[in-house]
This record gives sequence, structure tokens and C-alpha cells, in this order.
Amino acid sequence: LPKHVASRSQTRFEWNNSSHVKDVVRDVTALKAKYDGEPQVHGSPGLLQTLIEHDLIDEYNLFIFPVVLGSGKRLFGSGAMPGTMKLTKSTVTEGGNIIATYERAGPLKTGEFDVDEQTGSMDVIERNKTQ
Repeated sequence: LPKHVASRSQTRFEWNNSSHVKDVVRDVTALKAKYDGEPQVHGSPGLLQTLIEHDLIDEYNLFIFPVVLGSGKRLFGSGAMPGTMKLTKSTVTEGGNIIATYERAGPLKTGEFDVDEQTGSMDVIERNKTQ
């Protein structure tokens, strides 16, 4: 498969079968329509913010590690389109890390939550407000 590279500083690449993504929204939309398969983004929070803002991400694979580091970059910035996510898969590793896969599940839904004192689980007791 061809490699499509989004870059602000580079427009030519030495990798075989690669091209420059010039207009992220237009080009990524066209690539999603043209190719079957799974386009991926690795290690580019700036590119992710653009894709999130324009609702171009179909699935999120979140890797959650049990450490506290203080400040950092937000995955969902101020331009993120509000919406409800649906957990489609999750795994807990032996080390306690969580790998969770989410897909969009429609417009943002809010409600009230209650914690079951015996089990500690959080349950939705009302889900009737849509923003």
C-alpha cells in the first residue's frame, strides 16, 4: 500500500511509494473513500487534533498506563467535536495496562450516574439528555 505522509516541513520523501498529504481534511477524506483498510496515525498530536476536530477518526485505540506524570498533551482538545463513544473491545495486560477500543456512538448524551456501594460499579441511572 502507498504511504501518505502529513508534514508541515517536508514535501518529498525517500520512502518507496509515498506521497505528501498537503490538505489534511481534504486528502484524508479522499484516502478513506479510496482505500479499504485501516489508515493509522502514530505519534502526532497536532495531526490528531485536526482529525478529531473534523470527525475523521472512526476508531480510537487507547493505551492506558497506570502512572501519573503531571501535565501533558490532551488527546481531545478544545476543537474536538462532542459525541458519545462506544467501547467495542478492551484488554487488561498482566502489568495492569488497559487497551481500549472505542467507536463513535452518535451525538453527546449526558445523564446522571450512580455508584453501587456494594460493587463499586458506576451505572447510568438516566440517559435522556442530548446536547
